[in-house]
Amino acid sequence: MHSRTHGIRIALITLGAAVCLVGQAHAAGTTKKPIKHRVAPLNDANIAAIVLAANTIDIDNAQVALQTSSDSTVKAFAQQMVTDHTSVNDKAKALAAKLTLTPKPNATSRNLVMQMSEKRATIAKLTGSEFDKAYLDNEISYHQAVIDMLGNKLVPGAKNAELKDLLTSVQPAFEAHLEHAKMARASLGQ
Repeated sequence: MHSRTHGIRIALITLGAAVCLVGQAHAAGTTKKPIKHRVAPLNDANIAAIVLAANTIDIDNAQVALQTSSDSTVKAFAQQMVTDHTSVNDKAKALAAKLTLTPKPNATSRNLVMQMSEKRATIAKLTGSEFDKAYLDNEISYHQAVIDMLGNKLVPGAKNAELKDLLTSVQPAFEAHLEHAKMARASLGQ
C-alpha cells in the first residue's frame, strides 16, 4: 500500500507544472489573451491521462538536466525526478489497470505536453549556471502548480474513492519535491 501511495504521490507532483507554466507564460506576456470557453469537467480517465503526461514531462525535463548540467546538486535532483516519476508512472498504470480505467487524453493533458515541450526547448538552449537556474526555477513552479492542481482540480474531479484517496494522500510528496527543488536552487545563489 505504501509504495503504491508513494508512486501516486510522485505522479501528481508533475501535474502542477502545466498549471505553473501557463501562469508563467501569461505573466511573461508570452500568451495571447485567453479565449473564454466552457471546459468539460475532468473524469477519472482524464485525470489518469494528466498524471501520466505530467510524470513523463518531468522525466523528460530531468533527462535534459542530466545531459546538460555539470552541477552535482542539479544532477542529483534530476536523477531523483527520473527515478520517482518513472516509479509513479508505473504505479499509475497499475492502478488504472486495476480500476479498468483507460487514460483519456484531454485538453489539459495535451496543453501540458505542448507547453512543457516548448519550455523544455527554451531551457535546453541554455548552458552552465543559466541552465541550472532555469531548470530548477521551472521545477519549483511545476511542483507548486501540481500542489495547487491537486486541491483545486484533481481531487474534486476524481469520482473513484480509491483514486480520490490516493490523490489526497500525495500532498506530502509534492511538498518534499518542492522543498528539495528550492534547496537545490538556493545552493546555486542568484
